[in-house]
Amino acid sequence: MGIKPKIAMYWASSCGGCEISLANIHDKLLDVEANFNLIFCPCLVDTKLHDIEQMSDKDIFITFFNGAIRNSDNEEMAQLLRKKSRILIAYGACSKDGGIPSLSNLYSTEEHFKNIYMDNLTVDNPFRVTPKIYTNVEEGQLTLPALYETVRSLDQVVDVDYYMPGCPPEPEQLINVLDFILSGGALPPKGSRIGVGKTTVCEECKRIKHDKKIKKFCRTWEIIPDKKTCLLEQGLICMGIATSGGCGGLCPEVNMPCIGCYGAAEGVEDQGAKMISALGSIIDIEPLKGMSEDKITEYIRNILKDIPDCAGTFYKFGMAKAMVNRRVK
Repeated sequence: MGIKPKIAMYWASSCGGCEISLANIHDKLLDVEANFNLIFCPCLVDTKLHDIEQMSDKDIFITFFNGAIRNSDNEEMAQLLRKKSRILIAYGACSKDGGIPSLSNLYSTEEHFKNIYMDNLTVDNPFRVTPKIYTNVEEGQLTLPALYETVRSLDQVVDVDYYMPGCPPEPEQLINVLDFILSGGALPPKGSRIGVGKTTVCEECKRIKHDKKIKKFCRTWEIIPDKKTCLLEQGLICMGIATSGGCGGLCPEVNMPCIGCYGAAEGVEDQGAKMISALGSIIDIEPLKGMSEDKITEYIRNILKDIPDCAGTFYKFGMAKAMVNRRVK
């Protein structure tokens, strides 16, 4: 066998679940081993930074880059792996749309440090010490990555070839992509989402759907939903109507609402705005007839007040790509 093409998987600002999804393809890992040289994967392969830096440009066939760009180290690795890779894939929700880390765009770095290092009940920090980029010690100067004020997706920092959404991407999604690559087929147009369908989670969901007239929204712990009826019709915020399909509707299948981890459906610019727009069209407005403007406002507010965290609900995985992608004072 000739020299096997190199592949890499790197994790920036994320939980590590995307790397576990690689291990979750089970015996397909043998195909990966047989056909590729896994040159860089911090949780599986002990490759050092200087090993990557010394490689020729475009020497890595594919890099699956997961995690958002949260600090200077994340950005440096994104630049390096872009330079060394022929194909760079934004792998997972954090890399594609900023993911949960991008919810921190609602707060400043100063507020984060105060909450984590000073006000946290489990922290004893009498001198109110917070991380510094440079710290001088007897042995010399220590450095830490600079924490950015704004979390960004991978394509907001470097050029990206393809996107694989999900938190994390389902194993079948990764297997389909690997099988396609191994088949030697022509690659899809640059910028494509790969391994997913073109529909929404709502269209993949097998639950029975009727005309929706919602009078009240509920938290998941407040009701035991009927197992066959659309969860949104039962008042649970199910993001399936605004979310890209490809997972097969796994969460609704086990009686849990879709939380939107596959990102905006094809053709939707802003997932949260799409969902809010959808809710506006399914709230029961029959009681509004004859109401004064003040009463209408009160009625709508009473329904919406049961949604406890609008930013965290509608932009849980995509704040970095939202039209308004951070707090505006």
